[in-house]
Amino acid sequence: MVAIRKSAERGHRQHGWLDTYHTFSFGDYIDPQQMGFRSLRVLNEDWIEAGQGFGEHGHRDMEILTYVLEGAVAHRDSLGNGSVIRPGELQRMSAGTGILHSEANPSRDEPLHLLQIWLRPDRKGYEPSYEQKAFDLDKARGRWQLVASSDGRDGSLVIHQDARLWMVRLDAGGTIRFDLEPGRHAWLQIARGTVDLESTELQAGDGAAFSDTQVIELRAGQPAELLLFDLA
Repeated sequence: MVAIRKSAERGHRQHGWLDTYHTFSFGDYIDPQQMGFRSLRVLNEDWIEAGQGFGEHGHRDMEILTYVLEGAVAHRDSLGNGSVIRPGELQRMSAGTGILHSEANPSRDEPLHLLQIWLRPDRKGYEPSYEQKAFDLDKARGRWQLVASSDGRDGSLVIHQDARLWMVRLDAGGTIRFDLEPGRHAWLQIARGTVDLESTELQAGDGAAFSDTQVIELRAGQPAELLLFDLA
């Protein structure tokens, strides 16, 4: 079974400095039919103006991933971390028993484009922690690269959930497949470009949920960057 979530169907809010799309219910955008998929709770696509950002605020009991498409994110948190995240890098923050953080666009003239991803942890009460890693994007050209998992294998970031996040870059006309293990589910998010899925074109911002599916086959119409969440 495949359920497609088109980009234009997402919740949309314009806050002046922030242009944001919500795949699932978030903030004052509430859709009872879109409260997440399995452990994937939030998938926001944000454009943040130069010099703007989210001031210090708190989270608890959530695995938070930041995936930068363009620009850079300046991060600070109550654990003492201060860093900059750029395209090709992935940030993981386990909020656990509580963490304060801020995320901002440090550029004076360039916008910031990112995906903000939240997954529910497998239990509450973890100690807050932070991790950031740069990945070789050439290794993801034409093949799946594991960037987050519960066990940190293959150099991936560690998340407190039975979930695996994969990414791939495809040239125009490139094809790829993903084999789901029995009982697993998947969410596919198109970060850039277009791909064909079962004769349906998916564009940047579109997503698709897979259940009771064994094989996912994709063909890029335009150069594409894809994220795939392999979920329990």
